[in-house]
Amino acid sequence: MSQQPFSRPGAIDLSALRRPAAPAGGPAGGPAGGPGGAPSGAPGAPAGAGGTAYSVDVDEQNFQSVLESSMAAPVVLVFYSRSRMPESGTLADDVRMLSDEFEGRFLAGLVDIDTAPAIAQAMQIPSIPLVVLVLEGRPMPLLQDPLPLEELRAALTQVMQQVTAQGVTGRHQPRTGGAEPDEDGAEPQADPRYAAAQDALGAGDVEAAVAEYQKLVDANPADAEAAAGLAMAKVLRRTQGVDLDTARSAAAAAPDDVDAQTLVADLDMLGGHVEDAFNRLVELVRRTAGEDRDRARTHLLGLFAAVGNDDPRVVRGRQNLASALF
Repeated sequence: MSQQPFSRPGAIDLSALRRPAAPAGGPAGGPAGGPGGAPSGAPGAPAGAGGTAYSVDVDEQNFQSVLESSMAAPVVLVFYSRSRMPESGTLADDVRMLSDEFEGRFLAGLVDIDTAPAIAQAMQIPSIPLVVLVLEGRPMPLLQDPLPLEELRAALTQVMQQVTAQGVTGRHQPRTGGAEPDEDGAEPQADPRYAAAQDALGAGDVEAAVAEYQKLVDANPADAEAAAGLAMAKVLRRTQGVDLDTARSAAAAAPDDVDAQTLVADLDMLGGHVEDAFNRLVELVRRTAGEDRDRARTHLLGLFAAVGNDDPRVVRGRQNLASALF
């Protein structure tokens, strides 16, 4: 996956990811007072510590296998320390909980840097918290600050939508209390409701994906995931074969051209620059009138659908759109 959704300024380059050596002391500025993570079942330990259906506590022994599981479906690594920064421990607990909500769309790997210092050294972690998406063995930074639960849920939803839109449709098998993996080790199947659309995306057939998602939306207009998939598939269709530099130059030369501006907004969406896409179209609505304004507004509503109505950026975008309209 070439894009880095939700990466922030100053994100850490983790391209040198490697398997850690045996533990040999803590990371730079090592832990004060020894390990800070509460053991599973101890007072103060988070609910489900030790792993849930779709989460695992990562140590030097299972680190490599967790990374290898990203070949089938995404892995979200959370680096934290309860002793140094309690908020980072809360973030780890929230990602653990959300991993079950997402039912295998990602595996949460929780790395306590106090009890697994060799992993922090191998990953060159300079600060906590750090949340990293690992896909097909490649790490991509997602965020470096604690987020409220609802914002974290919205951020992970957006990331998983982008991953699916790029044809990654595998899911992790539940680690506890679920079906056992196939004897032949076959990759777990995607949600059957979306399998046809996701298979089409995986094959690069965007038109077929749009058609399949449209069937799901027609059958159940309340299916928010199908609606989001349809909206994102349409973004992919509109941007096929488009050169980014050419599109940006055209938009800069014609600030009130609806086609030029909406195309760059689509490209911003694919690049993870969601607020830039929203702001571009809000300003276009503000500057235009009549049919052009309605086209810009309708396009922006489609991008809202691709991100999801519960996302705080969509909430702000709707507020800004209302201000531009009235």
